[in-house]
Amino acid sequence: MPLSGRGFPRLPGHTKKAKSSDKVKIAERRSILIAMDFIGVNAALLFSLALRPEYWLGPGLIFKHPHWFLILVAVWFPLAYAFDCYDPKIVGRFSETAKARIKTGLVASLIYLLIPFLTPPLPSSRLLFLSLPLFLLCLTIGVSGICDLAHSRSFFRQRTLVIGAGRAGKEIARVLREQGGGVYDIVGFVDDDPAKKDAAVDGIKVLGDRYALLDLIRKHQIKTLILAIKREVNDEFLQILTDCLELGFEIVPMPVLYEKLTGRVPIEHVGSQWRVAMPLQNPGDRLLWAATKRLMDIVLVSLGFVCLAVAMPFIAAAIYIDSPGPIFYTQMRVGKGGRIFKAYKFRSMQPRAENDGPVWAARNDPRATRVGRLLRKTHVDEFPQFWNILKGEMSVVGPRSERPEFVQELAREIPFYKVRHAVRPGMAGWGLVKQGYGGSKEEAVLKLQYDLYYIKHQSLWLDIVILIKTIIDTLTFRGR
Repeated sequence: MPLSGRGFPRLPGHTKKAKSSDKVKIAERRSILIAMDFIGVNAALLFSLALRPEYWLGPGLIFKHPHWFLILVAVWFPLAYAFDCYDPKIVGRFSETAKARIKTGLVASLIYLLIPFLTPPLPSSRLLFLSLPLFLLCLTIGVSGICDLAHSRSFFRQRTLVIGAGRAGKEIARVLREQGGGVYDIVGFVDDDPAKKDAAVDGIKVLGDRYALLDLIRKHQIKTLILAIKREVNDEFLQILTDCLELGFEIVPMPVLYEKLTGRVPIEHVGSQWRVAMPLQNPGDRLLWAATKRLMDIVLVSLGFVCLAVAMPFIAAAIYIDSPGPIFYTQMRVGKGGRIFKAYKFRSMQPRAENDGPVWAARNDPRATRVGRLLRKTHVDEFPQFWNILKGEMSVVGPRSERPEFVQELAREIPFYKVRHAVRPGMAGWGLVKQGYGGSKEEAVLKLQYDLYYIKHQSLWLDIVILIKTIIDTLTFRGR
């Protein structure tokens, strides 16, 4: 079917709006799962209380004691996000989802039952303690399984073409296979390179070029096009894409979809779409958010100083006995706006660990002392940075600060690297909880992708999730 001067003719069997809007997208799938969890969590508490005759009021109990249910919901959802229950890479994989929900259910039950003045009185029989986590696990895992089973049906899958079979196209195809949760069913690639026609790229066939796009959409009942080309589209191709939009088909830029699935900004694949990587409207510039974040910093640091005052004599003694020398260690770091500041830490390495100059820190670093390794695994070595936060040089949550020597080198080699200095660096960060400490240039690139995502999407909710993930890492010794 040839192209007319205006673009694509109307597809037979299609109205002006294609039925792609009927398909469940990734965000909608998450919303459905969250709504089902809300029902499941409240039902779990209701069933648990129903085992106790004094509380048997049926659903009326919710209206008589609404705070019991609201508190459990408030405990469940931050933990569920922190344990990745709604992460696209595990949604749709029952075994991974079940593991995440078991962790969430057990921790949520423990926290809930340790709030003595807000939760229901403890039952006289200790055996009934098992009822809440049991119901939580059964109902929330069951809800997840039902959602996964429903979404595995073809009705919920969006048949997709990836436009561009280069590096960006192959990368988004890989991410969709591994982390897409079955939402997008990739039918094939579209690419203008004649050498790729009918070839298989990572097991996916190149079906044709841009001029065959209309026939491919009709033949394969395509609902979504993923635009995975890094160059600017020319006028002719723009007209083709515009006609696809007019017909109601969804067109998703690869960097946008990649960001939703992975929580990272794919800086090596944005090409001319530099706006995807640049947070042009930085949420941190909003007065209300800036004031909220600063207030949160002060409150948390005040609590942190109390804990530090109690633990300080024991930490200092352990450091000195294990490796005589200074208790504290200072490093010059790059902060917001590229300003240099002095960061404070408990010393975790031998006193002369960097006599030959700055060196990337590594996992299980041989320069670390025995006590230092424990401090690093629990993040306790970072506690003196409470003073940096109080001074306004750092925040509790933000991109991890880096040393000036490394910043100069990385900024020359990694695009958009200096954008991470648009916000205050933090003790805890999205890159830190998702990827860990960077010990090389390659890891610095990955960490930057997470940092850019945080800068673009920073919010009180994301900060809470990061803090919970950091606490989990601390308690499970997942530091360096």
